[in-house]
Amino acid sequence: MLHAAACARIPCAPVRDLIGDDDQEAAYAVQSLGIARRVAEGARIVGRKIGLTSPAVQAQFGVATPDYGVLLDDMVADDREPLDLDRFLQPRVEAEVAFVLGRDLDSPTTHVADVIRATEFVLPAIEVVDSRIAGWDIRITDTIADNASSGAVVLGTTPRRLDGLDLAGVGMRLDHAGGPVSTGAGSACLGSPVIAVAWLARAVARHGRPLRAGEVVLSGALGPMVDATQGVFHARLDGLGQVRTEFTGHAATTAAATTGGAA
Repeated sequence: MLHAAACARIPCAPVRDLIGDDDQEAAYAVQSLGIARRVAEGARIVGRKIGLTSPAVQAQFGVATPDYGVLLDDMVADDREPLDLDRFLQPRVEAEVAFVLGRDLDSPTTHVADVIRATEFVLPAIEVVDSRIAGWDIRITDTIADNASSGAVVLGTTPRRLDGLDLAGVGMRLDHAGGPVSTGAGSACLGSPVIAVAWLARAVARHGRPLRAGEVVLSGALGPMVDATQGVFHARLDGLGQVRTEFTGHAATTAAATTGGAA
C-alpha cells in the first residue's frame, strides 16, 4: 500500500488497519521491506532520522519513546538547493541538528559520551517530512512503517565540532514569507539532540542495524513542523549557522491542517 501510494502519488488508508495500532516490531519489519525495495532499485543508505522526540507529540500518539527511519541518498539536498513540491505528497517542514559520525556507534548500551566521541561534526538542517497516509491520519505504527514519515533533508554547509557547544540550549528560528513560522530549542529533542542520538544508537543496535561512520543522523525537530508551501524556508540555529531551501511547484496532495509537533 505504501509503495503504491508513493508511485501513484495518491495517499493510502492507514496501514494500522492491517498491522495493528501498537505492534512496533511489525511496523519496523514493513519499514525494512520498503527500504530493501529502494536499495534493490539502486538507492543507497546514507543515514537515519529520529522522530517523535517531543513529549507533546508522544502523548498525541500514545507512546513513551521516539521512532526512527532511514535516510537514502536521493533524499539529501544541499543548502539553497530548490525542491520541487511535486516530489512529495503532503510535505511539512521542521528544523533540526544533523550529526555526521566519524566512528561507528554499534553498542546497545551507547551513552551520550559515546555519541560525543563519535561525532565528527554537526550541521544545521531542514527536514521535509511527508506521509503516504491520507490526511496525515497516522498513529505510531503508520509512521514507523512509512519510514518515520520521511521525505527529504536539506543540509547546511557550516560544520561545527561539539567542543563547547550546548546543543540543549541551541535556539532555532524558521522563517518563511518574511517572518517566523516555527521557533524552538535543542531541549525539545529528549532534552538534548545528543541524548536523542544516543537513544537512536541503542535502538538500531538492538535491531541489528547499528549506526556507522560517515552516516548522517537527523536528531529530531527543534520546534513545531509547518506545511511546506512555495517560497524560501530559512532556518537559523544559534551557534550552528543557517540553512535554507526554496520550494517550487505544487505538492501532489493538499495536506490536512497542520498540527503542532514533529514527525
